[in-house]
Amino acid sequence: MTRASQALTRRQSNLRSIYAMLVAVAMFSVMDTTMKVLAGQFPAMQVASLRSLASLPLVLAWVGWRGAFRTALQVNWRLQTLRAGLGIMMLSLFAFGVRQLSLASAYSIFFIGPILITALSVFILKEKVNAQRWVAIGVGMGGVLVVLRPDGSGFLSIGGLAILAAAAMYAVSAISARVLARTDRSEHMMLWLMIMMAAGATALAWADWLPVRPSHVPVLCTLAISGFFAQLALNEAFSHGEVSVVAPFEYSALAWGVAIDWMLWHTLPDRYTLIGAAIIIGSGLYLIRHERFHAESEHP
Repeated sequence: MTRASQALTRRQSNLRSIYAMLVAVAMFSVMDTTMKVLAGQFPAMQVASLRSLASLPLVLAWVGWRGAFRTALQVNWRLQTLRAGLGIMMLSLFAFGVRQLSLASAYSIFFIGPILITALSVFILKEKVNAQRWVAIGVGMGGVLVVLRPDGSGFLSIGGLAILAAAAMYAVSAISARVLARTDRSEHMMLWLMIMMAAGATALAWADWLPVRPSHVPVLCTLAISGFFAQLALNEAFSHGEVSVVAPFEYSALAWGVAIDWMLWHTLPDRYTLIGAAIIIGSGLYLIRHERFHAESEHP
């Protein structure tokens, strides 16, 4: 394979992963909305448990359909366990934070995650980030700072710190998923993530467990379906594309957060959030245009 064809293949993989990330973000926005609703009624750790338990039947059915149970034990147990532990803490911290913040505010703080992923991808995965990508990512993070307020007053709240910690755990989890994808099937990654998270979060939440009523069933079904398809799309995104290219497209979650806040809670972001959102989305659009342009120009 020539250097030009290798570059073309890499860029096409990046585009495929970018589209998968956009789908994942849309599904995660629905999932996060249901988690915000549940977080007002249940402890944060129980919300993390319910998220995993609700999606587990769908994951088991999908793994069976893919015929992946035969080799389910042939995985990297150390990284699988690490990823599950990070997932439990990330979900519980996010549930705690989103109970106090609007979705738009929570997403704005969580957007620190992609820049952490980019840094880790350079040092751990040895990926190369060219100048155009660094500029676009830097501009996007500048937009996040605008959303957080120029004086930083919206950042250092208990809910904000919880979301910040969740973002850091997510960044490490995303890198571990990329490493796992080199040896483990995506079916096994989803299977063991859900099983370990369901078992671990339920055990941690059991002492303060509150009863689940029939009125919660529609919310839990929505949580299960959105969480399942979100995880499928996220695995697809990080399994094929470069992390440093794919991660910035999580910024599209801000648009979803603003829309959902308005539709369900009748709240609108202030001018700083709107200005920051425009900067963030603009940087994401530049990145996808940059990838598409190079993929087309290098096509023989």
